[in-house]
Amino acid sequence: MSQRAGLSDYLAAERTFLAWIRTGLALMGFGFVVARFGLFLQQLRLIDHAPSAASYGVSLWFGTALIAVGVAVNLSSAWRHVRLVRELDKGEPACSRSLAPAVATALFLALVGLAMAIYLVFVKGSANLYSEKNEEVSMASVSSKEALAVGKGIIEKSSNHSVDLTVEKLKNILQAKGVTLFALVDHSGEAEKVGMKMPPTKLLIFGSPKAGTPLMLATPSIAIDLPLKILVREDGQGKVWVSYNSSDYLKERHGLPQELLQNIAVVETLATKAGE
Repeated sequence: MSQRAGLSDYLAAERTFLAWIRTGLALMGFGFVVARFGLFLQQLRLIDHAPSAASYGVSLWFGTALIAVGVAVNLSSAWRHVRLVRELDKGEPACSRSLAPAVATALFLALVGLAMAIYLVFVKGSANLYSEKNEEVSMASVSSKEALAVGKGIIEKSSNHSVDLTVEKLKNILQAKGVTLFALVDHSGEAEKVGMKMPPTKLLIFGSPKAGTPLMLATPSIAIDLPLKILVREDGQGKVWVSYNSSDYLKERHGLPQELLQNIAVVETLATKAGE
């Protein structure tokens, strides 16, 4: 009659079973994290307003595969444990156990880890490429020192001088070109008179009847935006800006003839020279 296995054999079998259970649970937990990682990347892309061309469904498949393997490991370990305990109950001699489950699990995890590493490098490379492109666009915008206010048709150019010096340069340029300065509105100065503070802000209103009259004859509504205006102001960081209406915006707004556009395009030259 076969002798029943000792207590140490049962405890060893139970420790092995619990180790496989922990392995299966770890696989399922890791799979869940991997599956959610793709959604996390999508949220980051939305926050950064990045294009959604890149697909993150790969992480979902990796995560699902890991969870499935974790479930399979737990089921397999339960079956193997029951089988081993029955053999121990019968007192059957210990036989060599197959290494296939352990080796297969290790190889699978190694392959998944390698695939995830390659995937993360690819995602990081795509993100870096997008950041570099955005930086290039931003640097190009800053280097041109020109910005078109969205929907307002206002162009802003940075000035290398203070507000007062920029205004003086503009006045001298207008005088040299024979353009009449109709008014100089000191908005910040008027605010100070009533006890209010604002950064230096001055508006120059100028023009030439010789250039403006043909425009108003062709499109009377242009009189709303004539004479031409240039705003010189200082922002909260001490940066000085020269702003004016885009000639293309005025053309579209009033339907100006293309041949008369040069009559107002001079404002861009004036603003550029004043800020130099």
